[in-house]
Amino acid sequence: MKIVIIEDELIVAEDLATSLKEINPSIEISAILGSVKEAVDYFNNNSEPDLIFSDIQLGDGLCFEIAKTITPTVPVIFCTAFDEYALDAFKANGIEYILKPFSKRSLADALLKFENMQKFMAGSITQRYEDALAAITAINKNASTTIMVRYRERLLPIALDKIAFFCMENDVVYLYTHLGKSYAMSESLEELENKMGQNFFRVNRQYLVNRNAILEATDYFPRKLKINLVISTEKEIIVSREKKSKILAWLEGN
Repeated sequence: MKIVIIEDELIVAEDLATSLKEINPSIEISAILGSVKEAVDYFNNNSEPDLIFSDIQLGDGLCFEIAKTITPTVPVIFCTAFDEYALDAFKANGIEYILKPFSKRSLADALLKFENMQKFMAGSITQRYEDALAAITAINKNASTTIMVRYRERLLPIALDKIAFFCMENDVVYLYTHLGKSYAMSESLEELENKMGQNFFRVNRQYLVNRNAILEATDYFPRKLKINLVISTEKEIIVSREKKSKILAWLEGN
């Protein structure tokens, strides 16, 4: 079975490739592609694989953009951080997915489902891409504009544009406003990342930042990125080289 992986974080892609080959040694990884452009170039010049594993959000756009340039006929298993309710539309259209962080069990189950559904999944893949893109777009459009935080005995609504960033401190997630106020949160950074919408970006394991809180981004040795916010933070915010292109594209509004 020939598989192409579309994932802009190289470490994640290599881990996925290793796990797939451990599950099924006969699997051949034909290519690891890191962007929409790279994927389009590859599929225009190479034969199609049997299956694609693809992240949804790539550095230069959503992976569904690939189907607007080429006409794919290959089933896709999405590797995504979107929560399960958001992916019901994918299942309804015959597209399988696994949630990050993935396990060998989830990968094995996805491969088995692909094999069982292969004849049904090989049909109108383009339409399924369009349906999935519509589902994600609707989620983003319907995202809440406020978040509720607990302060003493009260629940306070805080507008998302008033939030500068979320950060993990001593295993507790805190919300920081542009005015420097902070509130302890009950949700994890992963849960907040899923509900904050496209104006927020998980720059590293500790920080989820609002686009309008970023003052500048500067190069940081070696091949990393340093993010400076309009308000000071206790620690420097460093973006890995694997995420660098993705966050730069996000800052440009792509």
